[in-house]
Amino acid sequence: MKNKNRKTSQLFIAAFSLLLIAGVLIALSGPGASDIAPIKLAGGPRLVSIDALPELNADGPMCQFVPAGAGSEQALMAMYQAGGAPARGAASDPRNLIRDRAPLRVIKDPYPTYSAVAMDFKNEEIVLLDENLFQILSYDRTANTPPQATMTEPKRVLGGHHTKIEFNCGLYIDQKNGDIYAVNNDTLDTLVIFNREAKGDVPPTRELSTPHRTYGIAVDETKEEMYLTVQDSPMIVVYNKSAAGQDQPKRVIRGNKTQMADVHGIALDTKGGWIFVANYGNGALYEEGGDPTAGLLSNRPRGATRPGDQPNTVAAAPAAAAPAANFDDGPGMRRKPGSGYFTQPSITVYRITDSGDVAPVRTIQGPKTKLNWPAHIFFDEERNDLYIANDGGHNVLVFKGDANGDVAPSRVIAGPKSNVKNPTGVFVDPRNKEIVVSNMGNHMATVYPIDANGDVAPLRIIRGAPLDTPALQIGNPGAVAYDTKRDEILVPN
Repeated sequence: MKNKNRKTSQLFIAAFSLLLIAGVLIALSGPGASDIAPIKLAGGPRLVSIDALPELNADGPMCQFVPAGAGSEQALMAMYQAGGAPARGAASDPRNLIRDRAPLRVIKDPYPTYSAVAMDFKNEEIVLLDENLFQILSYDRTANTPPQATMTEPKRVLGGHHTKIEFNCGLYIDQKNGDIYAVNNDTLDTLVIFNREAKGDVPPTRELSTPHRTYGIAVDETKEEMYLTVQDSPMIVVYNKSAAGQDQPKRVIRGNKTQMADVHGIALDTKGGWIFVANYGNGALYEEGGDPTAGLLSNRPRGATRPGDQPNTVAAAPAAAAPAANFDDGPGMRRKPGSGYFTQPSITVYRITDSGDVAPVRTIQGPKTKLNWPAHIFFDEERNDLYIANDGGHNVLVFKGDANGDVAPSRVIAGPKSNVKNPTGVFVDPRNKEIVVSNMGNHMATVYPIDANGDVAPLRIIRGAPLDTPALQIGNPGAVAYDTKRDEILVPN
């Protein structure tokens, strides 16, 4: 069979070459051919040889094609929707010819990367989100991975298809009952809540449909209100803590005056009445007169499911009439054409009761701040300290709660001894006077004294991979390219 395939490929290439040459001759001899300048072969591009495509391995030829009559991808989709095509995964599904072929190589990080951290004080546990393998991991608070150990085994693991955990980036622990709130970003527009005893591949106890690209979470327990940040379009949505299903927010902070730009982390000062928000700095301007509260649910197609899912019954928001040049962000807010802009990263501060398009009360922004991709943040009400996991700066920044303008942090945790690398999560344990940091750049969660400053070694390390294992940090890759000059694969995330 392999020889037959090789001969077929050679005959096909030879026939194609003859047709190409014949086409050129016809063109040169046709009407007006005498007016065409002679073709100069010397020094110009030309066909110099024809070789059969090589076979990569013993499994078959390099290229496999869907058989004639199987139809295009679009035609297959139409057949699936009409019920006239083989079920996905069936032996007769023509897609199997391509999809069942094993790759030559796989670039994948097999270990957890810790995207967020929180603590369960009652049960003395550190809980970490794993955005690489889509898991929630629980460890003893005092866990410490020895240098010679491969990793520390978690006490419990939540993960799998039924959990609906995917690109999980925001985390909150209810200190009264141990419930775990996990925010999904990029793909599944769902906040999932599990009880403390949940483990393995189990469905959430409760779910809440959220706007697309929701990232951070903070809760005001006194008012039982839940605050979520949305990267794009940037906003804060406030729900009842008990919200579920398709419940809508109680209020929304959104609009040009807010100066929010690619919002990430959020923290609350419930005593002082403030909201702190971390902004990467990728902004957009909106047309005037929109309703910030309208069109908040995801615009992704509804009814689409993964194998085993129940149909999504959330009704799609009605489309808003808008010029084709506009980016439609739902019926309430539409971006101005060409309005995208970059600004410096910032921490913007709002009143905890704010709603609508409101300006920040204070803004921490400027070169002295050292802000560079500020991710999750935490406010220590007892010490009036604001902690920032500064992903792009490889450090943890600490500001006073009333900081404003281009001001330097009061403390910085950074350096080779600290093991802080691409930190995206930070949590303060006031009882034990410790700081816990989740680092996406080295498979580590690191613990420091609450007054740590400078290049200080961690008190303890929870490691999810062998020591010095590189963290690939491949997160939701949207494309791939090959740099022939440097012999490198480029993967934007």
